[in-house]
Amino acid sequence: MSDGFFDILEERRRSSDLSHAFRTFNPQPYRGATPISAAVLNRMVLESQYLSYIIQEIMVECDEPHEALLEEASALLDEMSQNLQLGFIRLLGFALSKVFKSVFSSIHVNEDGLTRLQQAIQEYPVILMPNHRSYMDFLVLSYIMFTYDLSIPVIAAGIPLMGMKLIGEIFRRSGAFFIRRAIGSDKLYWAVLSEYVRTIVRTGYAPLEFYIEGLRSRTLKSLTPKLGMMHMVLEPFFKGEVFDISLVPISISYERVLEESLLAHELLGVPKPKETTEALLKARTVLKEDYGCMHVCFGNPVSVRDLVKGKINRRQYNLVPRDLPMKPSKETQEFVSGLAHMIIRLQERNVVLSAWNLMAVVLLQNLQGIDLDLLTHKTLGLRRLALRFGAHLRWPKNVSDSEVMSSSVSLHHSVVRCERGRVYLVEEAGPGPVTQEEAVFRRAAAVLMCASYRNQAVHVFTRPAIVAVAMRTAARNRTDDVFHHFKFLLELFSNEFVLIPGQAVQDFEEGCSFLQQSGVIGRSDEEIYVRDNGQETIIFLREILQPFIESYQVTSHLHSCPGSSPSPLAIESYESLSSDLQKNVLSALLSMAAVTKTKVDDQNEIRVNKSAVKRIWDMLSKIMD
Repeated sequence: MSDGFFDILEERRRSSDLSHAFRTFNPQPYRGATPISAAVLNRMVLESQYLSYIIQEIMVECDEPHEALLEEASALLDEMSQNLQLGFIRLLGFALSKVFKSVFSSIHVNEDGLTRLQQAIQEYPVILMPNHRSYMDFLVLSYIMFTYDLSIPVIAAGIPLMGMKLIGEIFRRSGAFFIRRAIGSDKLYWAVLSEYVRTIVRTGYAPLEFYIEGLRSRTLKSLTPKLGMMHMVLEPFFKGEVFDISLVPISISYERVLEESLLAHELLGVPKPKETTEALLKARTVLKEDYGCMHVCFGNPVSVRDLVKGKINRRQYNLVPRDLPMKPSKETQEFVSGLAHMIIRLQERNVVLSAWNLMAVVLLQNLQGIDLDLLTHKTLGLRRLALRFGAHLRWPKNVSDSEVMSSSVSLHHSVVRCERGRVYLVEEAGPGPVTQEEAVFRRAAAVLMCASYRNQAVHVFTRPAIVAVAMRTAARNRTDDVFHHFKFLLELFSNEFVLIPGQAVQDFEEGCSFLQQSGVIGRSDEEIYVRDNGQETIIFLREILQPFIESYQVTSHLHSCPGSSPSPLAIESYESLSSDLQKNVLSALLSMAAVTKTKVDDQNEIRVNKSAVKRIWDMLSKIMD
């Protein structure tokens, strides 16, 4: 036991995995729920007034017979629905005990969080909301719930998993229901999915688990939330069908991620391997590697009823029969968006960082290599700063700092190597002579792998770092001038970091407060200034954001000058080659009206507002000077 976390693998290493899998399993269900089978759940969806209403609408719009549409809805539900069976949970529990003991040195869980979750499950419908960094996320939560005698969740999963023959069927019988990635405007599919989700919540059938970020984060950084599923799970509360809903943010932290190389290559445009049973079996070599420890932190349940007070007038839902579709009002959309962003912030606050995450921050500021002693010194300084900023750190006790550094380098041998006391990034080896393009690709892959581990920690420093950058660009130390530049950077990075809409003032105050409490800045009502002993910290924080600023500068230039050659800066900005970052830059330019996107002959056409792009470019150039 350490800092409220308990290693669940410790018991598994001492006792029989078979007896663990086949022990008595007796979870306490939601108190208002009548146990029903998966088949009954499906029948309730197909017989619902809501689905009947949508089918009637489609009949009128498309002139299709009722029987054909109902049959199609039934087929969609069969494709989608889970078929949770305890026998398969036991099978998975046995297999995962073997896998986890082989792959991880420990899996730490906060037992007080599980106690709160157990209480919440018995009172209201529960929505489990983990972050999504690895395919392991899908498996580990059900394993923990089974281990602690908690109701097994039903889990929203991507449709490719369903196509994995035997594996897909095991997942389905372990509680996964499958959602197509591209639903588009398929009205019937939306109706079946939304009614299926709402019926699960309404009946308290089981805790429902979904990833609010949508897809797995390929950068290991939090993604801005997707709101479709969030609207579905909250609607039974808005319509008064349940008294309250408990949202449980869950933070899963990996010391080393199984897919680290795969993720970096995906970001550089290498096609993602198809998810098949054969590919999974070929990937079993990962079981021979050491991936260190994992932390799973179950956060405090969030009451939707408490949060909604004074924000939404729920009487509007009384004007339309519950069984009929209702477009959410503007205030409802804003509430759901703010709540989704808040959940991700709560996930971030409970992430447990390792020494390696902080080492990665330092390594990316020293791409030509750094002496191990200096890396240790800088990492220890960063540890002090991170703790002042509220980070949770796993730092082995009774082990010297030099041992912590050395063991981290050893664990991450695929990312770094130590030669003659100096630490370098590892680049892929290949046969024969290497072209310039191949050299850039290999270097970029190494940088992006290291960056993914920095990204796990970047939320701790985001707001203080943006204040530090804003202080550099502001013409004077006046507070209002610094805040003006801070808001510009928030808008620019609105897709890069999770920032709650409409909370610029709170973010600014948080960033300033951390810096002030750490003795880095002084502040009056009129002025913000760097203290004599704070200059080094301010420079360090600016350097944390420098790769993002460089990449935005390069990428915005390429968007504004289509067909132009990369600038010399682009060669050093390896992170600008990340497809996720390029997508975020384009989204920022669109939201800031620097570019507009229109459809011409079914093709997207980008038009550039050169004056707006120049304003952004000038601001970023000022930062980089």
